[in-house]
Amino acid sequence: MQALIHALYPPQCMTCKALVATDFGLCGDCWRTTPFITGLACRKCGAPLPGDPEDTALCDDCLQIARPWEAGRAAMLYQDNARKIVLALKHGDQMEMARPAGDWLARAAQPLLRPGMVPVPLHWLRMLRRKYNQSALLSAALARATGLEHCPDALIRQRNTGSQEGRSRDARFASLQGAFAVHPRRAARIAGHPVLLVDDVMTSGATFAAATEGLMAGGAASVSVVSLARVAKQA
Repeated sequence: MQALIHALYPPQCMTCKALVATDFGLCGDCWRTTPFITGLACRKCGAPLPGDPEDTALCDDCLQIARPWEAGRAAMLYQDNARKIVLALKHGDQMEMARPAGDWLARAAQPLLRPGMVPVPLHWLRMLRRKYNQSALLSAALARATGLEHCPDALIRQRNTGSQEGRSRDARFASLQGAFAVHPRRAARIAGHPVLLVDDVMTSGATFAAATEGLMAGGAASVSVVSLARVAKQA
């Protein structure tokens, strides 16, 4: 049956629609222009750094800004084809992008994997407009790729913080202060347990920081973070 489906509908590249060998894959050209993060990475946010992959180090941002979470990773840099993938998932209704992203996140987050995976939530007003939470799709895909559990509604966004695009770093942190809390019906799944927080893009880290603070206030034993993409300078 699968062979018949492929004969009628040959697999296409996720971003350029060129023919590829398998479903949910990238062609050679798109793969080469997708900046996956490999080698040494910042232990707090996953930004690529020069040096031996076995070393531990912090990027300039994480040296300057206190991070309330324990450790972090990112699958790719937010540029070139990675940016196209994120925007297609986030604003283009291409929810199928989450499926291969789950495998990419699993590789990036391997040292941090925890049974309690939690996505960064949208405010209910934005959820009504968008119809889905891209971070929850990524968390679910990561759960499928690893066989671990995730809880898509463990966190709630208590107020509509609006888009963070175009805001300064300080404005981002200020707007998100106290924005997240553990859902009362999910408190038992958070209290005393380690949590892996999942989001699509990390820019300043303000969203991860506020969500981490909400989880810690709800009794989480520890919080680590993983994003599909990291806004950062090339190493």
